Amino acid sequence: MITGDYPQTARAIAARAGIENGTVLTGIEIRQMDPAALRTAVRRTSVFARIMPEQKLQLVQALSAAGEVVAMTGDGVNDAPALKAADIGIAMGSRGTDVAREASSLVLLDDDFGSIVRTVRLGRRIYDNLRKAMTYILAVHVPIAGMALLPLLTGLPIVFWPVHIAFLEMVIDPVCSIVFEAEREETNVMRRPPRRPDSQILSGSVITWSLLQGLLAFALVACTYIAAARAGGTDTEVRTVAFVTLVLANFALILVNRSWSVHPIRQLMRPNRALLWVIAVATGLIALAMSWAPATALFRFGAFRWQDLALAAGAALILAAVLDLFKAAWRRRLAG
Repeated sequence: MITGDYPQTARAIAARAGIENGTVLTGIEIRQMDPAALRTAVRRTSVFARIMPEQKLQLVQALSAAGEVVAMTGDGVNDAPALKAADIGIAMGSRGTDVAREASSLVLLDDDFGSIVRTVRLGRRIYDNLRKAMTYILAVHVPIAGMALLPLLTGLPIVFWPVHIAFLEMVIDPVCSIVFEAEREETNVMRRPPRRPDSQILSGSVITWSLLQGLLAFALVACTYIAAARAGGTDTEVRTVAFVTLVLANFALILVNRSWSVHPIRQLMRPNRALLWVIAVATGLIALAMSWAPATALFRFGAFRWQDLALAAGAALILAAVLDLFKAAWRRRLAG
């Protein structure tokens, strides 16, 4: 808290606001400090009293130089330089001056500091969900591309015809645009420090994590596909087993990427109506394609036995379990 009031007044207000007020730094003390001493002082001080207008800018610059991500709130003309220098300037919409609003990145229309907390929470949730969706979409296309190429390399039955690609995209697109958008925030979303200003939504660790997921999914689907072929199944039967396994592996990737901290099995208890609709419709269409003759002919499917379903479901469960173990190692990097 930066104020022009006396230290005693500032300390009392800070206590009522829940701000740590053990040390109060005054404008006179700041005037006697060199830049290095001020950088050290601002890191251990939460309340500043008897501050002159030009010292607000000085404090913002000291915090930035100390490596902090700085947000500054204000409403007066003398706040404008500090609002402009901060990483995020926040002006009051009702009481704020035109100069303060023009210098700021955000304007609070209701002049409620609680809106800042809600905005930060929502912004972090949106950023996290975008990253989850991009991680998923990169991961899921690895096994799709792999299963499109594998028959050409092995001479085994072709898995994908245009109808299969269209079906997969009808699942993938709603997941990316609706399901992940509807995900609730992580439990620690407000306890994390701010991201570095130079951080990227698709960082090297995120891309590596996506490719790891995709390669493991491809390996399991490919093993199931080859096992079905070597068991003597017809082309249509092998295609059915491979495609169902790929769809279930897709569901496993969705569950793994819904959260960085929650186990995939526990995520089944997290409400997400959009996800339930996507899974229900996709499962219903697959069941229809295997039971209704015109749809079976369209998808070029063959017989699908209970042991085939156990094989496909087992591969998807293994994928979810193994990726959950890897996720613990990547969690800190992904949340950064």
